[in-house]
Amino acid sequence: MFYALNWFVVVALLAFWSVTAWALHAVAVWAVSSAGAMPGAASGVANMALPDWLAPWVPPEIAQWASQLLAGLGPAIDSLLQAAPTLAGGVTVATWVVWGIGSVLLVLLGAGLHLLIALWRRRSSGGSGPNAGSSLAAG
Repeated sequence: MFYALNWFVVVALLAFWSVTAWALHAVAVWAVSSAGAMPGAASGVANMALPDWLAPWVPPEIAQWASQLLAGLGPAIDSLLQAAPTLAGGVTVATWVVWGIGSVLLVLLGAGLHLLIALWRRRSSGGSGPNAGSSLAAG
């Protein structure tokens, strides 16, 4: 009974792990594939300004430095977004590797629990079996 319950829980966890990996893979591939579909998405970063409530507290030199930094990062972010769809194949490989490692760990967990149940049953029935007094009867 405990063996069946153990493996039922392991199979249920494996199914949950598989569905979770599949869903996260689908979301990641969608995000990576559609990242290049927004040309110029980072160009609006250069036009960002400090909120009105924060502007009096920030020195003008720091605000100017931050806006120049964001303006310089805009083209770099655009080029990364254009290259992102080529990463979809890598996301698939990474998902398979992570899923495989997790699945092996779940099966090892099930085997370990199986062994623990066997040891527990052996210890609990140690002296109460039908052969408990056979070693004394031989002498």
